[in-house]
Amino acid sequence: MKKEYWIILITYIAMQFSSIIGVPLLVYAGDLMGKNLEDMQILAVAYWIVISFTITIIITLALLRKEMKSVRELRDASSISSSIAWAIGGVFLAFFAQTIAANIENLLGIEMGSENTQDIMMLIQTFPAVIIVSSIIGPILEEIVFRKIIFGALHKRFNFFLSALFSSIIFSLAHTEVEHTLLYSAMGFTFAFLYVKTKRIIVPIFAHVSMNTFVVIIQLNQDKIENWLKEMEKLQAFIGGLL
Repeated sequence: MKKEYWIILITYIAMQFSSIIGVPLLVYAGDLMGKNLEDMQILAVAYWIVISFTITIIITLALLRKEMKSVRELRDASSISSSIAWAIGGVFLAFFAQTIAANIENLLGIEMGSENTQDIMMLIQTFPAVIIVSSIIGPILEEIVFRKIIFGALHKRFNFFLSALFSSIIFSLAHTEVEHTLLYSAMGFTFAFLYVKTKRIIVPIFAHVSMNTFVVIIQLNQDKIENWLKEMEKLQAFIGGLL
């Protein structure tokens, strides 16, 4: 594995644990500035997520800048038109895989819904800039780490299935929701397939960013959507009564 990849992995892992130090420091800083301690404890988490993810993405992209400009890296990649088609189609493929996995989990008695998603939505309401992390920065980092680096390294030694399986399980464990391992693994398989099919990491990145953005939009407008559905039901009932 390239030296740059090891640095990115170490940086990403350090970021995951950095809140142990970063959050208390922000709380302490807020306390010194006379901020309400209870409010600052919530804000500090949101602030640190934005700070730590931003620093990590900057380091990651800086380490990959030469590789991104390399013609050799794009030699075996799909054409731009084909990649665009797979990127768009990949969004629907990802939703399809997620739906199947969610239904299987439901049959197994696993409750639907994600605590991670709910926690993120709470943080977004506290500090809206978290949207940038959950919708853009986070998916980009995850695709670089779990697909380009981890899956890529495994795929040089093993077949697609085993490489996708191992990297997807690691991807799932990183989200600390063991009960939804099947759901996260389904997503991991889908993004790994898109990467192998096109040889362009931007393709699964696009699909991942699109999915996360869609989920955030739905969650933020959940009440409006529920009210709209109720109105549609009333309208349907009214029309049915006329007929």
